Amino acid sequence: MSSVRTPDPNPGWLGEEELAAIRQRLPLLYVEAVPVRTDGMGRVTEVGLLLRVGASGTIARTIVSGRVLYGETLRDALFRHLEKDLGPMAFPQLPASPVPFQVAEYFPTPSPSQFTDERQHAVALAYVVPVTGTCDPRQDALELTWMTPEEAAAESVAQEMEGGRGGLVRSALASVGRLP
Repeated sequence: MSSVRTPDPNPGWLGEEELAAIRQRLPLLYVEAVPVRTDGMGRVTEVGLLLRVGASGTIARTIVSGRVLYGETLRDALFRHLEKDLGPMAFPQLPASPVPFQVAEYFPTPSPSQFTDERQHAVALAYVVPVTGTCDPRQDALELTWMTPEEAAAESVAQEMEGGRGGLVRSALASVGRLP
């Protein structure tokens, strides 16, 4: 199967075949970030959602997401994925103590969790991260769309997101007091 994703210059400690085999045996740790713009008082005014071509060739909205590499801190993983997905001039503002707003558990088959990932069982620590710079999405993203919190929380947007991530965006907005 060919991939339209941008090759990761630092793929971590596993090759693609090894990663596929491990995904069948062990849950993997991920970080996910909902990029936001804030006003002078720190209130979320906009939510950034990526539009990309998925592995199956479908177009879907998503958030920043990626694996935590062996020996990598959560802070470093979060920063690396934000920079990789939004570009080096996004200037993410990571908190002094990065505490996730939610732990999302993805399963390859239907489960009690609202989150799915057909490739694997994964655990993701999800963060709301303000960005202050210019965002230039990576090659496999078609665009980054800034939406109001009300627009991002809409059911129509949730239906455009893979794996239940629309629910994750709503949880992010609720965690910062912006769920309409």
